[in-house]
Amino acid sequence: MDTLILAQGATPALGIIGWIVIGGLAGWIASKIMGTDAQMGLGLNIVVGIIGGFVGGAILGFIFGADSGGWWFSFFTCLLGAVVLLWIVNLFTKNRAKR
Repeated sequence: MDTLILAQGATPALGIIGWIVIGGLAGWIASKIMGTDAQMGLGLNIVVGIIGGFVGGAILGFIFGADSGGWWFSFFTCLLGAVVLLWIVNLFTKNRAKR
């Protein structure tokens, strides 16, 4: 009975379609922010956004102890993580291009 009450007040999980949609949007906006949109397609934007969700979740969880807060929180978490992920990738690809 306690589990049922807890489940009613909890924020619903995104599911696979939600992750794809939010990840795609976050990855696309992050690629626009970082100036890498010309090199990335829809698939890579989705992948960057989903991986960015894990990166952003780790950052926000470590710094602020934040857990989750619905669709908007998930989107901004994915966006933050995607920007950080693209920044790290740009660091390594710029160093490789200089060699």
